[in-house]
Parts: sequence; C-alpha cells; structure tokens
Amino acid sequence: MTNGKYIEVDPGVELFVQDVGSGDPLVLIPGWVFSAKAFASQVEHFSKTHRVIAIDPRSQGRSTMSLQGNDYITHGKDVTKVISELGLKDVTLLGWSFGCLTVWEYIRQNGTDNVKAAVIVDLSPKPLSRDDENDWVEGPLEEIAGAYTQNLRNPEGQRAFITEYATEVMVQRELTEDELQWIIEEALTTPYYIASNLFAAGMFSDYREEAKLLIEQVPTLTIAAEHWSETARSFMQRISPEARVEILGGHLMFWEHSDKFNEILEGFLKNDA
Repeated sequence: MTNGKYIEVDPGVELFVQDVGSGDPLVLIPGWVFSAKAFASQVEHFSKTHRVIAIDPRSQGRSTMSLQGNDYITHGKDVTKVISELGLKDVTLLGWSFGCLTVWEYIRQNGTDNVKAAVIVDLSPKPLSRDDENDWVEGPLEEIAGAYTQNLRNPEGQRAFITEYATEVMVQRELTEDELQWIIEEALTTPYYIASNLFAAGMFSDYREEAKLLIEQVPTLTIAAEHWSETARSFMQRISPEARVEILGGHLMFWEHSDKFNEILEGFLKNDA
C-alpha cells in the first residue's frame, strides 16, 4: 500500500496509516488482528472522491506490537490521536468487526461533534449475551469461552481458529489456497498472547448507548452479514428505531463482494452522509 506514514500514539508505539486521495475524510478501521490491507478495494475506489485514512490498529499489521493498550479503550484513544495529528474535520468513521468497537469508543470519548457519518460493518455493539436467540451476538457464551481458553493459548490454536473462521464465517464461497493463506498470515501478524487480550476486550464490550447516540445524532449505516440477517436488523432497531441496516454476504463481504459493498457505501456517502 502506498502513501503510508507512521504516527506515534504513545511513546514507542506507532500506527501505520495510509493517507490517500483528497476530499471529505473517510477513516477505515479493520477488525480483530487484521490490517487495513483488507480494505484495498475500498481504498482504491473511494480515494478518487475522498481523503481515505486506512489505519493498522495498535499491535496489528504494520503498527507497533505493544504489550500495553491491547483493548478498545486504548484503540479509541489511538484513533483520536491520528485524527488530531492529521487535522481531520467532519470525518466519516467506518469500522469492520471489532473495529466497530473503536468507532463506538471514539464516540464515548469525544462525542459526535467531529463526526459527519458512521458505517458499522458486521458487529453488534454488545457481542456477548446469554440471550442467544434474541440478541445479536458473536456466538454462544460457551463457544466464545472455549475459543479464549483453548484456541488463543498458542500459535497453533490461533491458526486453527482463524482457519475455521475464515472458511465458515468470513466468506460464502470456497477460498483458494492462496486466499486462505493470505487471511491466516494477516491474522497471525498479531501474536496469540496479544490476540487473546483483544478478543476478550472485544467480547466483554457493551456499546449500546454509544450505538444509539451515533444513530440518532449522525447518519449511520450498519451493514450486516447474511447469516445474521433479521437478527441484526431487529437488534439494531431495538437500540434505535431509526437504525438503518443493509444485508450483504459474509463477515468479509467488502472483500468478497467488493463491487456491491462499494456501491452501497457510495450511495450512503452521496445521499445520506
């Protein structure tokens, strides 16, 4: 990725940030253990009309691997520093997966004054609940606990977890060997002992208040995977009747169905944001 720079967010901790294009700022925040490389199609497409800021979060991708701050409170502070350092005004924030937690945490810390619009890609503001049938959750409590206590204890377990998630949840078609290897290598850039911290921090989050605030104060679009479908829609509309939800593909829909995703996002940015 070109036009990359490093921005120091804490002493000894730098985030890799791609800054490309001009116009209204669109800030892209990837999910758990991924880098902004996942957004390659969106960077290419939207940098023609926007200033696109694609961030590798702390301990992910090309950013510094840090033993401190591997939680979404700190990730929110990090994004605040990036936005301030780059002098961004009236930003559109787009978070994917646990990157949505960073968006909501930014709102918790800063309010909506500097936010023009927001896009939430496939994550509930409360990822874990005992009410598996009516709440939009990442999985049953026992399954999530098993992933944390068993898979994310060593590199082999982390690799197995990512492989299963990539093939069963992230995409709808069969991945090629090269594609699967790319996803695994992206995820394993973050060591298992940091990945487990981020996993737990994300699962125990509750940003329902911030999600409601965001929906009611700025144009906000939620794009959920087809396997959530009506569960995601009904959950978000319980948070706020004004919630707008689109349904597309699997968890990695913006990569697998990039043209359709970009079309949905472009329509939102043109007509609503």
